[in-house]
Amino acid sequence: MNTEKLKVGIIGPGNIGSDLMYKVMKSKYLEMHTMTGIQESEGIKRAAGLGFKTSTDGVNAILAEPEIKFVFDATSAKAHLHHAPLLKEAGKIAIDLTPAAVGPYVVPCANLDKLTDEVNFNMVTCGGQATVPIAYAINRAADSEYCEIVSCVSSASAGPGTRANIDEFTETTAKALVIIGGADRGKALVILNPADPPLIMTNTIYALVRNPDEKKIVESVNDIIRDVQAYVPGYRLRVPPLLDGNKVTVIIEVEGAGDFLPSYSGNLDIINQAAVAVAEKQAAKMLGGK
Repeated sequence: MNTEKLKVGIIGPGNIGSDLMYKVMKSKYLEMHTMTGIQESEGIKRAAGLGFKTSTDGVNAILAEPEIKFVFDATSAKAHLHHAPLLKEAGKIAIDLTPAAVGPYVVPCANLDKLTDEVNFNMVTCGGQATVPIAYAINRAADSEYCEIVSCVSSASAGPGTRANIDEFTETTAKALVIIGGADRGKALVILNPADPPLIMTNTIYALVRNPDEKKIVESVNDIIRDVQAYVPGYRLRVPPLLDGNKVTVIIEVEGAGDFLPSYSGNLDIINQAAVAVAEKQAAKMLGGK
């Protein structure tokens, strides 16, 4: 098997971009190359201190590096709408961590294997990565008419980028509950929890189903939990499926890996872990791995 690694660029040197950098550094198939932003920042200094190329020329710095194959965009939905066509024209694969939804929604455990030859992968939202797997598991077992999720994240882990994208968060997550989760209708809510000390990310998933078979639902949810844990070890059930007539309630929590962000920032960690999992899967194919 080819052990060569494919080079990675990151646009957006904030908390998400910095954590991505540390995750890429641990990867079997990816090699960190360039961190870029639009101004000098702690993230730029951090990447430079680790020996990586840095720039304040934004996406242009990535476009000028032909050897970069994968680009993680950790900026904003508005910015990615500008970046996406430029990256595509340059022949780079974009992993979009904003709610821009230029490319198909991707939740690795649910639909990554169904996507081929894509050049832009949209990672939905942090809430989507946490809740869509459960919605998907419930639907495949019981046929969901409606799915509603509530993501509760620490205020301390919701930076300016997250706060600026709240509307896109709710809209994109709700769509993913339908497109990937399989529900006929979906709704998403987010709560920023100001508790001190900060609490880890908690997500409640409600579903109204046509076939409320408790055994099938429990088995399906347990299976998907294991699938997610393959790339997000801190993903776990807090309250297993509860049935009340045709209503199913599941609560899950996400503890971060602590690569750069604190462990309570499971909301940021899960979308980063999922993004790296997508890039690694594509890189492994390109390098002849499995």
